[in-house]
Amino acid sequence: MAFTCKRPAASLDGHASQKRRRVVVGTTYDYDQESCLGRGKFGAVVKARCRATRQLVAIKSLHDPADPHEVLREARFLEACGGHPHIVGFRGVTLDYVTDELCLVMDYVKGQSLKLLLSERPGGLPEATVCTFMWQLLTAAKKMHRCHVVHRDINPANILVGGEVVKICDFGVAMSMSEAPPYEEEVGMGEYRAPEMLLGKQDYDALVDTWSLGCVMAEMLSGKRIFQAAEFISLFQRIFQVVGVPDDTTWPGFTSLPHAAPPPLVPGQQSTLRDLFPEETLSAEGFEVLNGLLTCNPDKRLTAAAALKLPWFATAAANAHPSAAAKIDTMAVSIKEEVVEFAPLMPPRKRVTAKKTLIRKKAPLIVPPAQ
Repeated sequence: MAFTCKRPAASLDGHASQKRRRVVVGTTYDYDQESCLGRGKFGAVVKARCRATRQLVAIKSLHDPADPHEVLREARFLEACGGHPHIVGFRGVTLDYVTDELCLVMDYVKGQSLKLLLSERPGGLPEATVCTFMWQLLTAAKKMHRCHVVHRDINPANILVGGEVVKICDFGVAMSMSEAPPYEEEVGMGEYRAPEMLLGKQDYDALVDTWSLGCVMAEMLSGKRIFQAAEFISLFQRIFQVVGVPDDTTWPGFTSLPHAAPPPLVPGQQSTLRDLFPEETLSAEGFEVLNGLLTCNPDKRLTAAAALKLPWFATAAANAHPSAAAKIDTMAVSIKEEVVEFAPLMPPRKRVTAKKTLIRKKAPLIVPPAQ
């Protein structure tokens, strides 16, 4: 079962283009499912093989009932960031021929998640490896942010490791910077959520991703979550113990944030981050990156682009040859029958529940333009 439809393309700023794109959707009948790669709160990912080409892919389906807009939203974020060697490749959207649900088809990455890798390395990874991985992750973040996409859920479970190459995946809770605030506070995994999100700041930006990458960097070095906590208040307590207690001097407007009640620590307490990562564990150049990413005030936090310019990454950048970065992309073969071209996603105006009617009447698979 397949259909085609035409629609005007749209750009991130919401302006329509005169170019019309052909949209082709296949079905999961075109694939042989081989194994389950993982299950999460919102959906599952399976490993499958295309019957026509025998190429391996990863197919993600949301838990029922799946909203077509949610699937297409994630699809457009993946497409907007497509072509980067450290972001999982996107192939298109397919229809589950049993449930009539839309699914995402992505490149299959042979390897494991960073979460699983770290569970096998309780002592953490060598600094040189962490440097290489962080360079790749920050280049991916730089790409996302230039495409006006904020991931909002960067954590080891959403980072795939294939040999010496890492890739960011799962754009399920990503957002476009063109969306107007207020933004959601409770998205992503708590221990990797930036302080401004925890404090209820409703107009945060792409810097929430670089904080998450700082948490990932610390975890790669030590083998454990740096801000692991069981309760909401203890999470704040842990963050402030490590990076210091902010005030309106170090973070203008801090006390006026919705959840910025007096912290359970002494205001002005200094950072203990260097004590956790002494020079025997992390060089001065490496600590400059970690400290810059784990800065409470987002206005002083390192952007991905700024972090990549620091001395720690000089060697990693010099060794990043395109051929090496592309090793894991050899499976990304174009399948014309399955590739769907989407314009970058705008927020949907309302949920669609009549999925089957949408599909069977061959209505255009369109996400409404920006409001």
